[in-house]
Amino acid sequence: MSKIPTEWRLSNSDLEQAKQRRKLTGAFIESFLDEEELEIVRTDSVPLVERLAYGRYNAKQVVRAFCKTAAMAHQINNCLHEILFDQALQRANELDEYYNTNGKPVGPLHGLPISLKDQFYVRGIDTSMGYVGWIGTYEGDDDPKKVHKFESQIVKELLSLGGVMYCKTSLPQTLVFGETVNNIIGRTLNPVNQILSCGGSSGGEGALQALRGSTLGVGTDIAGLSAPNTMQNPGQNTYRSAVGYLATSIDALKLIMTSVLSTKPWLRDPEVVTIPWRQEIADNTLARARTNGAANDKLPLKLGVFWTDNVVAPQPPITRGLHTVVDTLRAAGHIVVDWNPPSQDTAKRVHLAFLKADGAHHIHQQLDVSGEPLIPQLRASFQLRDPIPLLEYQDLTLQGLDYEASYSDYWNTTKEQDGQVVDAVIMPVAPHAAVIPGKYYHTAYTECINLMNYSACVIPVTTASKDIDAFDESYEPLNDVNRKNWEAYDPEIYDGAPVGIQLVARKYEEEKIWAVAKIVNAALKTAGVN
Repeated sequence: MSKIPTEWRLSNSDLEQAKQRRKLTGAFIESFLDEEELEIVRTDSVPLVERLAYGRYNAKQVVRAFCKTAAMAHQINNCLHEILFDQALQRANELDEYYNTNGKPVGPLHGLPISLKDQFYVRGIDTSMGYVGWIGTYEGDDDPKKVHKFESQIVKELLSLGGVMYCKTSLPQTLVFGETVNNIIGRTLNPVNQILSCGGSSGGEGALQALRGSTLGVGTDIAGLSAPNTMQNPGQNTYRSAVGYLATSIDALKLIMTSVLSTKPWLRDPEVVTIPWRQEIADNTLARARTNGAANDKLPLKLGVFWTDNVVAPQPPITRGLHTVVDTLRAAGHIVVDWNPPSQDTAKRVHLAFLKADGAHHIHQQLDVSGEPLIPQLRASFQLRDPIPLLEYQDLTLQGLDYEASYSDYWNTTKEQDGQVVDAVIMPVAPHAAVIPGKYYHTAYTECINLMNYSACVIPVTTASKDIDAFDESYEPLNDVNRKNWEAYDPEIYDGAPVGIQLVARKYEEEKIWAVAKIVNAALKTAGVN
């Protein structure tokens, strides 16, 4: 709190009001901003950089507006780990001086505030990864030659492109958890509905963007993530932690991907795949629809829809979200077919085994730096145990490769019926909307995609409605996990919760899935859905 300017600190009355409210987004947080600030933070990334480039806004105006909004967001939602406002405003002054001297922006991200998940290093600032023992150290090492000296490659690239780093967002202890809670700041809830979780592990990023404290941020996941997944961090070599971007608009995803890839990051990090942004792939995909999302008669999109993995069925709001997308796309002239791939059971089992392969030794080493305990939600999963044997590890690798091959073979069979292969798959992100804290029981819908390193993009569709998404008393759960998930659904609690779906393409098809997402989003908008 000491890093928040006094004039931006909320009164006890405001803070108490925030605690009592179900929804913090929209009118409530906007009540703390003036007209100019509102105009700026309501503007998405692409029009923001355009206005910065032709001088409608200067960098200091934009950065100050987002710093103030992020400050408000944190006070009412507990979504930040680090505040970099002073550095950000100094950086904005430097960018304005460059612009005034040279008459042009530094780069394509000139003056754009970019939030970072607290997994990335910014010189002079702590990186905690959700561990108490990392505070004031370099990954638990207090060597002054290391502490606050390192900067992540992605941060260097964003700075070189004109970006401004101004805050680092909350994440769960260990990162390996679908909610955002740690022993440093506690829990981050969903600002759209505070009864629910904001998810994880990039939960703080999502919460901050929902509050319009950011229009573009950087997150991560273990293996595949929202496009692109070309930038990978060091670590476990089979399914590595991958960088992905979160934004308030689809166009912002292209902006940051094209910008970062224009720096040729593979020249500085040999683990980065040597693939530039291929605009022709995006253009060829976009050409298959009109700007309103309606199909081009010559070659409409062909999409699969994965209604359920037959292990844990989606709750009513998610099923309605899937039907909404499918009905909208069919009405727009696109082809949608049922998707029945190899069972996700294998993918979940193999992926989870890799996450636990070292017997939680690395996690406990980080905990031991400060002596902090595991958060209660992780104590059963990450008890200290023997690492799995090398031969078992190798066998799991082969099982994962076999699963990838069988999934790819199935994908290829979709050409047999009409000569057109499926372009992408519509599927749940999880079997629920934003989850009730403590009730995230099934992660296979994303673990399957992670295992195969497929390209994915999550888009919003609708919101849960207590009047439409009734609890089905007649439903017969398939198993105990399915029963727990089904019984966790409460129409009153979920009312108003965001409902999204993921669109999935094959490995290294980031440009294609971005274009598919743009078409689907346009079709939904034309139909008046979102």
